[in-house]
Amino acid sequence: MRIVSWNINSLRIRMELVRRLMQQEQPDVVCLQEIKVDDPLFPMDDVKGLGFDHVLHHGMKGYNGVAILSKLPMQTRSPRNWCLKNDSRHGVVLLPGDVELHNFYVPAGGDIPDPKLNVKFAHKLQFLDEMRDWFKTEKRAKNAIMVGDLNIAPLEHDVWSHKQLLKIVSHTPIEVEKLNAVQAAGDWVDGVRHFTPETEKLYSWWSYRAPDWQKADKGRRLDHIWVSPAMKKRLKAAKILRESRGWTQPSDHVPVIVDID
Repeated sequence: MRIVSWNINSLRIRMELVRRLMQQEQPDVVCLQEIKVDDPLFPMDDVKGLGFDHVLHHGMKGYNGVAILSKLPMQTRSPRNWCLKNDSRHGVVLLPGDVELHNFYVPAGGDIPDPKLNVKFAHKLQFLDEMRDWFKTEKRAKNAIMVGDLNIAPLEHDVWSHKQLLKIVSHTPIEVEKLNAVQAAGDWVDGVRHFTPETEKLYSWWSYRAPDWQKADKGRRLDHIWVSPAMKKRLKAAKILRESRGWTQPSDHVPVIVDID
């Protein structure tokens, strides 16, 4: 199974990019975040035209939203209402072989890394705490995958400059601490770093603000695919599709791809 996680930053605007991804990478399951489309307007015909007969989507107009597109049959589950906000940040399905798949879009957190001064940052920290507590107590399938735009680059070489980004939202110590707690609570294995040493620079996001993103290369690894311990031995390959950041009208995130036996 080839699984992709991608913050598409508006599905309807970038449907051609999803089509290009399909033709080039031939994924079996695509998990999208920030689809920015209300459920009644979800482009179901276009998605099914790409070969995805099984679709889960939780959307809202202009903001957030997640979708799981699958060539494989899947059973949909009810998502949790995180932080008492019905803001479409989580989707969960059961794939063949009793593989439980979670797709998350963690809040970005705004610009000020202080929960007392920034309600968006406070929301992000609360969301991470709830994820930690949920994975501690929720009965999870033995074979599980968690993907998404987690909006945190946890490792030193997940950012272009560890020192310069320590006070920048997405790489602050408190965010890293809380994401590590989520990972520990679920005993999750980082499916990408499983193949790429932690000493190697690795990014999945480049800001639109950079005039030449490729030359500046000031990236961050905000997008992740994690698996349960039982799935670790079934990991076969992983890659981040850096080239797609240069496609026409791109998302600022690129697809993260993992192959699982």
